[in-house]
Amino acid sequence: MAVTPKTVLAQWSALVEGLQWSPKEFYGSVEQAIQRRQLPDLFVSRVNYAEGGPFSAKREYLRVTRKDHIFDICGAPFGTGFFFSSWLGGRPGGCLGLLLVIPAINILVAPFARETYYKYDTAMMFQESVHNAVLEVIDSLTSAKGIRALSELERKPVMRNFLRG
Repeated sequence: MAVTPKTVLAQWSALVEGLQWSPKEFYGSVEQAIQRRQLPDLFVSRVNYAEGGPFSAKREYLRVTRKDHIFDICGAPFGTGFFFSSWLGGRPGGCLGLLLVIPAINILVAPFARETYYKYDTAMMFQESVHNAVLEVIDSLTSAKGIRALSELERKPVMRNFLRG
């Protein structure tokens, strides 16, 4: 079972009516589009999230990880259409998160864990690159099937909590 990101930084979703497709084929196409971009320090995998409680059915997501960020991508049939979503989040804190809770250690460790423009910029480049790969695959498919392309508004992710403080 997948661990959800500790903080959601951006979310995006779209439903394309009249489109039927295999989630596994969608994920494979997105992986190829990401590989063509030659992004550094990526790890791509598949993860399963429960649809509800611990005994509910599982939904497979494509996970793209880069340093402190996780990008989970979903593609699934929904009624007469196909639903796409993505979630950009920060990784769970792990040991560093635990260390920062202890005041004496926080003083020593916090200067090395601070957020910088570089960290924000690379997170945004990561998010935009992977999101563009997803849109490239959707555009290719809707064009090939003669289905209406996503509008500019439907293409934009919703940014959340990116610059906290």
